[in-house]
Amino acid sequence: MTTYKLLLEYDGTTYAGWQRQPDRPTIQAALEDALRQITRCTIAATAASRTDAGVHALGQVVGFQSDSPLLPHEWTRALNGVLPKTISVRQTEVAADDFHARYDARAKTYEYRILNQRTRPAVDRLRVWQVAKPLDVHLMREASRHVLGQHDCTSFQGPAAGTKNPVCTIHGIDWWQDGPLIRFTIQADRFLKQMVRALVGTFVEIGHEKRSPDALATILGAKDRREAGPTAPPQGLYLLRVHYKTEEL
Repeated sequence: MTTYKLLLEYDGTTYAGWQRQPDRPTIQAALEDALRQITRCTIAATAASRTDAGVHALGQVVGFQSDSPLLPHEWTRALNGVLPKTISVRQTEVAADDFHARYDARAKTYEYRILNQRTRPAVDRLRVWQVAKPLDVHLMREASRHVLGQHDCTSFQGPAAGTKNPVCTIHGIDWWQDGPLIRFTIQADRFLKQMVRALVGTFVEIGHEKRSPDALATILGAKDRREAGPTAPPQGLYLLRVHYKTEEL
């Protein structure tokens, strides 16, 4: 059996997230169905990140094993020939026999996109979160310094997550603004369920001057989801990249 590593891009709008679910379309189900069409065998696919419903990916990593004689570039062509147009394999490569897409990852980078304008978007309506009231990005950037480093991130964890270890190490945060488009990028060794979206919802409250930038330290210390801001909607979130042990952060 050969172990393969896929680099996957997808539009998560019409999917109930990565993980296979009964009677609901998911990225995992679509990919495993495509693998079955090609090989006539049942193949399990494991992703680096179990993205939620409506969340997109530009750099999801997926591992699977097969004894098919297909070469990596042939896998890419074959999968893209049967996958829905909303899912694309950008690259296929042979991985080490013991490669595990999730457990071998040392960090992940996510991006969240906010469109800060009064009029609603048409083309990008399922790609960004439209926030009508003007945001002070300087205040949001200032608040970010409290999140850097190692923290118990319970205050930014979604409901019923059941995470035994809520400690995450945030390696870096960046903000970019190009006209009305605001892009928030965060890299960490791990993320709790809905953590990025909860952070963004809190940053937006700070950008609206409903909270001070220093409130982030207090929210983290509370270890209580009720102390943080609302959860931002999923359509603005993108999994950008998964970092592995041989790569520099």
